[in-house]
Amino acid sequence: MEILQDPVFLSRLQFSVTAMFHILWPLTTVGISLVLVVFEWLWLKTGDVDHYRHARFWAKLFLLNFSVGVISGIPLQFEFGTNWSRFAMVTGEFFGNILGFEGAMAFMLEAGFLGIMLFGWQRVPPVIHFLATCMVALGASLSVFWILVANSWMQTPAGIHLENNRVVVDSYFEAIFNKNMPWGVLHMWFACLMTSLFVIGGLSAWYILKSKDTDFFLKSFKLALIGAIFVVPIQISLGHASGHGVFANQPAKGAAIEAHWTTNQEGKGAAWNLLSWPNQMEQKNAWALSIPNGLSVLATGDRHGQVLGLKSFPLSDQPPAIPLIFYSFRIMVATGIALFGLALWTLVVWFKGQLSAESICNHRWLLRAWIASIPLGYVATECGWIVREVGRQPWVIYGLLRTRDAASTLPASVVAVSLVSFVVIYVSLFMLFLIFAARILRKGPDLALMPPS
Repeated sequence: MEILQDPVFLSRLQFSVTAMFHILWPLTTVGISLVLVVFEWLWLKTGDVDHYRHARFWAKLFLLNFSVGVISGIPLQFEFGTNWSRFAMVTGEFFGNILGFEGAMAFMLEAGFLGIMLFGWQRVPPVIHFLATCMVALGASLSVFWILVANSWMQTPAGIHLENNRVVVDSYFEAIFNKNMPWGVLHMWFACLMTSLFVIGGLSAWYILKSKDTDFFLKSFKLALIGAIFVVPIQISLGHASGHGVFANQPAKGAAIEAHWTTNQEGKGAAWNLLSWPNQMEQKNAWALSIPNGLSVLATGDRHGQVLGLKSFPLSDQPPAIPLIFYSFRIMVATGIALFGLALWTLVVWFKGQLSAESICNHRWLLRAWIASIPLGYVATECGWIVREVGRQPWVIYGLLRTRDAASTLPASVVAVSLVSFVVIYVSLFMLFLIFAARILRKGPDLALMPPS
């Protein structure tokens, strides 16, 4: 195929493969690190040894995720120089500094205290150990902040001007706190927390369903449920608010997300396509199941609000792969709603007094639903990144630099070899992760483990 001989397409594919694989691991390192802080705080506050054992047990999965995340994330930094050297030359004054901040402020903080958190239980006082755990969690969250600052600036660039085809920073404050940054950072941070809560809740449900250490894992199951009840609706509301920003600042992306082709007339609301099949070549939907005025309400808050259609933009400025964007967004939204429904279902069972060691196993379908929810946070996040990144195309910096103009001049064969190599390496890493994770889960927690005196 001709497209497979295009080095720019292959470079984009390589970066998407490496980025989408890498993102799997920070999702849980960020979220589990915060859960570790909660368990350790509960142990210090109550003296309940089970909270201490929970902290020790889940820290093993944290370490495994952190290790794979570090290994898989390193190539991303180098790809800016190898595959996207023009992008690096144009944006280095800002983008390079932000990545440097992430390494110096976030990764080094997390890595510096990681050893104390994992191996310092018998070597430092409990309060100092708790401080180390907090610093690891802070470092993980700061990584989300700085990476999303960089990505948000690519979505809505601000605080800069171009001089001799290079970015010159006028205001770091404006560049960092660009229009997309608050929604991008918060939406991603809550995605990490939501994913981790359902991983912990799902794994706890798996142990309970097997009648293994039921009393112990009920504590982590209930903690995950309490967190999910608060986190999931906040995440859904953040996604809705983020959507408003997309229609205001990236109207072509917004139109692509909703397969909206023709700008609605004033006084006549735009229909929301619940399901459809977009045909970009013909600039219309082959078919659609729509809700009248729905898109105007979602995008503007006004049932007659005007929403720009894709036909308002030249074909060269329209995002590619409209069906991919359209359905990725809907999978993300449906997943969030499903997880919220699962949390509400479980809360009702708890209110009925059925979430005890004696009665929880009577709700086997509920436990199976939690087990099935383990991958859903990952699925929703990956779909969200597809919408975010593919929807920004054909721009690497929205409205300033096109993706094709940001790529290095490389032979297609060279990029193809590195792409295949990354796929082989990452598949191997994933298999190793599954092997070691299975060993940790089979062994389970050490319920004879005693905290330091």
